[in-house]
Amino acid sequence: MKAEDRFPQLEVDLGKLKENLTALRERCQDSFVGIVGVVKGVNAWPEIVNVFDAAGFPYLATSRLDQLQKMRARGVKTPLMLLRIPMLSELPGVVELADASLQSDLTVLRSLNSEAKRQGKRHGVLLMIDLGDLREGFWSAEELVDAAVETEQELKSLELLGVGVNLGCYGSILPDKRNMQGLTSLAFDVERAIGRELRLVSGGASTSVQMTLAGMMPGRINNLRLGEICLLGSANNGFAPDFLHRDVFTFRAEVVECRDKPSFPVGQLGVDAFGKPGVYIDRGIRRRALLAIGKVDCGDCFDLSPRMPGVEVIGASGDHTILDVEEAKDKVKVGDVLEFDVNYASLVHLTNTPGVELICKE
Repeated sequence: MKAEDRFPQLEVDLGKLKENLTALRERCQDSFVGIVGVVKGVNAWPEIVNVFDAAGFPYLATSRLDQLQKMRARGVKTPLMLLRIPMLSELPGVVELADASLQSDLTVLRSLNSEAKRQGKRHGVLLMIDLGDLREGFWSAEELVDAAVETEQELKSLELLGVGVNLGCYGSILPDKRNMQGLTSLAFDVERAIGRELRLVSGGASTSVQMTLAGMMPGRINNLRLGEICLLGSANNGFAPDFLHRDVFTFRAEVVECRDKPSFPVGQLGVDAFGKPGVYIDRGIRRRALLAIGKVDCGDCFDLSPRMPGVEVIGASGDHTILDVEEAKDKVKVGDVLEFDVNYASLVHLTNTPGVELICKE
């Protein structure tokens, strides 16, 4: 059976992806901002990595060593960056596979320096600052500057590339004038302490693009780490510029059952297969369709958006997703393949699920 005939299936339009990367690179360059291309959201899918590799970015980045290893094995030409601050136990792999990494702990920096020296390499580091999102990063400005000075002056197998911030991934903090100026101020503090200009001042990820394109980003910020907006044409703050394609990906799943059933479960209620209490609305007898995909494959089923009008996702178990197709009941039957748009969360799950067929549209 051909790959395009196997389901569930996630298709990427490589042409539209290339146009997104080109459009973002050119517009960010107009604001003197470079892009680190982030491929963790698609599990370093090889054909997608190839498009990123040809896009002319200074770095490609992901958060896991196994993905870096796949990229190295395929001969990626663009320098590679590790996004997740590394464990001490994985530093040999960090130095071997990544040209640069994000760092937020002096103990790790010292051990990383020793490992880089052992391997005869010089490893680039971007020191992370926590400006309120409460994930990784130095909280104290003094601690940041001290770490920068030690890295610059004593850790000779490390190259201090610059400083960066993460926003929106844990604490849902949005980039704004206050925190971006805070980043700029801390970058200047580091530069005064080490006596030179930093190569990179990285102002966050996809949610920072809106400020950049609006000309509101402080001029010292010259880098963004972009994945979601490249892949999906939008960021999770709702920014979706009209020059980007939002349908780069198409998810398809097959209907395995379709019939009229009550909309409220019959019997004594307990918890679902994952130990969670369900929330149900009694809408009477409705036409329901089951898809051969569930939470194990896509995570939260409500992250899938049906393209067919009248189709509504109402829930899922581990292996099935349940649709209300009452408003489209004459259009849906067993064996049909329905199409969905995906968001970033579902994209991460689908590209990490062996049972999902990944195909490319050239």
